[in-house]
Amino acid sequence: MIQMKTTVHKAETRGSSDHGWLKTNFTFSFADYYNPERIHFGKLRVINDDTIAPGMGFGLHPHDNMEIITIPLSGAVKHTDNTDGFGIIKHGEVQVMSAGTGIWHSEFNASETEELKLLQIWIFPDKIGVKPGYKTQSFGFDALQNEWLLVAGPVEMEGSHLKINQQAFVSFGKIEKGKQLTYKNYLPANGVYLFVVEGNLAVEGSLLERRDGIGIEGEPTLQIGSMEDSQFVIFEIPMK
Repeated sequence: MIQMKTTVHKAETRGSSDHGWLKTNFTFSFADYYNPERIHFGKLRVINDDTIAPGMGFGLHPHDNMEIITIPLSGAVKHTDNTDGFGIIKHGEVQVMSAGTGIWHSEFNASETEELKLLQIWIFPDKIGVKPGYKTQSFGFDALQNEWLLVAGPVEMEGSHLKINQQAFVSFGKIEKGKQLTYKNYLPANGVYLFVVEGNLAVEGSLLERRDGIGIEGEPTLQIGSMEDSQFVIFEIPMK
C-alpha cells in the first residue's frame, strides 16, 4: 500500500512573468521560470494562471503531443487554429486542444475593453502522434452548488465531458462556506492535484487559500472542507 504524500504549493511561491499585455503565474516550471522540484505532477505538466490585456494574445504558434485545456475565469478567449478550429469561450465553458502530430493555434482576448483571466493546463498524452483536434463545451458552472463537474476525461470513457488522450480527469467545483465534499478517484492509482481558484479550503489537513495548490499521492479519497464560498479545479492524474 502506498503511503499518502502531500505537496502544498502556496500561491506566492509560484513563478511569475509580466510582459505588460500578459501577466502569468506558473505552478510548474515554464518559460523563464525553472524550479527543479516543480517540473510536473505526474502527467500534469502546466497550470498557468494568465491575465491578458484587452485585444492582446498569443499569435499563431505550434504544439505537438500535448493535451491543452483552457478554462476562462473571466472575460472571453478567441481561438483559431490551422485545422479550421475556431471558438470564443467564456467562464462556464472549456476548450480542449489535442496537439497530436502538430497544430498551430492562436489565443486572444476577445474583448477590446476587458481583461481576460484564464487557466491554461497541459497534460502529457498517453498516445503519441494522434490526429490534432479542438473542441469546446459549455458546462454552466454558475449552477454548481456544493459539487463538482467532470469537464475533461479519457477518450474511451462514456459521458458528456470533453475527451482527452490520457487516463486523467479534470473537474471544476464550487462549495459553500461550512460545507464538506468527498472526492473519490475514478482510478484509485491516480494522484490528485487540487487548485483553489477562489476562496479558502481545508484539504486533507492542509489549509489552502486563493490560487494555492496541493498534490496528493496514495489516497484515492479526498476530503474537502470550505471556510468560505470557494471554487476549485481537481486534476486526477496518472503519476507514471
